[in-house]
Amino acid sequence: MKATDARSKTVDELSDELARLKKEQFNLRFQKATGQLEQTGRIREVRRDIARVKTIARQKAAEAKA
Repeated sequence: MKATDARSKTVDELSDELARLKKEQFNLRFQKATGQLEQTGRIREVRRDIARVKTIARQKAAEAKA
């Protein structure tokens, strides 16, 4: 997910996206543990997407307060 895509979403959509990414991260970790993971770089992408979504959600929350 690009930062511009995330910025265009609402806070509720970002929380839904965060839940989806965390579920995907769990599934990828499970695949890695069982030796079934083929796209090892996907773990890194998902981890960074989670950080990106959290950052943008936090920025939106700060804007709402101000």
